[in-house]
Amino acid sequence: MTDITIIGAGSMARALGTRAVAAGRTVQILNRTPDSAAELATELGGETSSGGLSQGPTGDLVVLALHFGPAKEVATHFGDTLSGKTVIEISNPVNMETFDSLMVGPGTSAAEEIAALLPGARVVKAFNTTFAGPLAAGSAGGMPLDVFIASDFEGARNEVAAFVTAAGLRPLQVGALRHARELEGFQLLVMALQVNPAYETFNWATGLKILD
Repeated sequence: MTDITIIGAGSMARALGTRAVAAGRTVQILNRTPDSAAELATELGGETSSGGLSQGPTGDLVVLALHFGPAKEVATHFGDTLSGKTVIEISNPVNMETFDSLMVGPGTSAAEEIAALLPGARVVKAFNTTFAGPLAAGSAGGMPLDVFIASDFEGARNEVAAFVTAAGLRPLQVGALRHARELEGFQLLVMALQVNPAYETFNWATGLKILD
């Protein structure tokens, strides 16, 4: 049994794995390509294991460190296997060609569509407002990152908030899963700024912070 299963082996999986190891959590990396999962597990070190999607997630906390399309495919693949688990959905369903629209309707979100595929899981929206570089570092501009958390399950929100705190970040619980709509919409604007040549210093290295 591990603490956290991360599905994916890209930059966000690496960043989340880095923070999980820093938090003292045991990690399992699963990926369509087992060799990529094994490579990332070796890089992360600690008690990190790896495997392919033919293996079931062993963590009580499961992170879909994937773009929206692949996340839907993986949710469909695992289905009831994820029942009873807390599943973190991190994607932003942004039109990557234009960066001016979301690929979901105005009355829903990527997180809600994933939740519909996993009725037995406690789906949480989190980490969609953190880019991989700052997340791996744990900070941007010398300040810890804020991680916005939305879920219909208070216990799941608290579980994710505890992980965020242990990882050296600041959790901000924003309420029910439907608030993923605002989180995804706001991140659309932030991502558009990253590709805007008028802000050439941003370069995917920014972080959202609520100052108090």
